[in-house]
Amino acid sequence: MKKRLRELLENSYSNVYGYYVASIVKCKDGSLFEGVNVETSSPAAGICAERNALYSAVAAGYGKGDIECIYIMNKTDEECYPCFVCRQALSDFCDLDTKIITYNYNGDKESTVTIKDLCPYPFGDEDLK
Repeated sequence: MKKRLRELLENSYSNVYGYYVASIVKCKDGSLFEGVNVETSSPAAGICAERNALYSAVAAGYGKGDIECIYIMNKTDEECYPCFVCRQALSDFCDLDTKIITYNYNGDKESTVTIKDLCPYPFGDEDLK
């Protein structure tokens, strides 16, 4: 997975902040969905790699209970974790025990956390009733 993430980083459109991120969503049936971050001059108009990959899975018909794990790599010496907007989207479409596996660019640093680790007090559909 590390090799593919490194390849995907080359597709990241990061001309504003220069923060390159690639993500792969792996579904329980083995399907993979790839995403990169796309920056724009208006930050709210861009998208993070995690949501890009996640929404590709959703567009293909996958949803809560279907996602096994999410892989993330950025183009720095440290691992990166999803922003809070991505954490909300991930908590909406993934089970709380879904693993997030992060790598730095060289692949020599790796961390594994769960959605529950990132969102200990998630806000979701049940809160809106």
